[in-house]
Amino acid sequence: MRKPVVYSGKARVSGSAVPSSPASVVSPALLNAPVAAQTVEMASPPPRWRQGVARAAVDPRVMWSMMGLLALALLATQWLGASAPSRELTQKDIDAAVLRTLTTQVMPSPAAKAAETVRPSVVRVMSYGRDEEGKEVEQGVGTGVVIVDEGIILTNLHVVQGSRSLKVAFFDGSESVATVTGAQPENDLAVLQAHTIPDDLVAATMRSTNDLVPGDQVVAIGFPFGIGPSTSAGVISGLGRSFRSPEGEQEITNLIQFDAAANPGNSGGPLVTMDGEVVGIVTGILNPTNHRTFVGIGFAVPIESAASAAGLPPF
Repeated sequence: MRKPVVYSGKARVSGSAVPSSPASVVSPALLNAPVAAQTVEMASPPPRWRQGVARAAVDPRVMWSMMGLLALALLATQWLGASAPSRELTQKDIDAAVLRTLTTQVMPSPAAKAAETVRPSVVRVMSYGRDEEGKEVEQGVGTGVVIVDEGIILTNLHVVQGSRSLKVAFFDGSESVATVTGAQPENDLAVLQAHTIPDDLVAATMRSTNDLVPGDQVVAIGFPFGIGPSTSAGVISGLGRSFRSPEGEQEITNLIQFDAAANPGNSGGPLVTMDGEVVGIVTGILNPTNHRTFVGIGFAVPIESAASAAGLPPF
């Protein structure tokens, strides 16, 4: 059964101790017992021992008493093994183990892990129009992110505006026709519905922006100039920013400012935390010139506004 939407419940500072299972203890007394002594004892049991075994075979009370004594003996052996002295772990041992791990294993960066988490939910959005001969031609490429695994996708309104038809390409390479089912022009947002979806489609997890602060690390994923999916990393530069499109037609307010590289084609893509949770939808970049290239200032619509465009409940 498909889940409708995924919200993160993580707080800014989280962590819990995970209890470890107690290690099995092997008794030094058992490991070091003389073999010859064990053999002699088993080869020549005392007459009373033989009689006890015979009584246990016919008397249940004797049998249970012997089993209880055996259990006590085993517990005593384990206690003796656990109480055996062991060498104390020193800081030198810890440093050597950490160094050995760092030199023998390549650990993924936080940005790489964040991108890996959200990438299955990122889609390429292709808009099509008609040329002078009436043929269908691709007129633009943008990015979208799946927020409900039934094929509901968030993107920018300017990515799909003016198109005659739309297609989306999923992480597994499959494609589907898509239609616009909702829009929020004041935030340059559009909601798409894919007609055909993969069986294993994954929806991104959305996270409230209430605890974001400038300096928090973020990752932007999309298809800049149609290349991708591409990943860029940076930090949140500011909150509550305003941005006017290069054409000067619309001003969008309450935006997240970030410095992760974004270019034409990144529009509609997710801005995510190091946990791979979506906090915004990339919507624009500052262009002091007409070259439409990134100069270090990008803007994203907070995910609260973006989710409301799809009619989803608030955090």
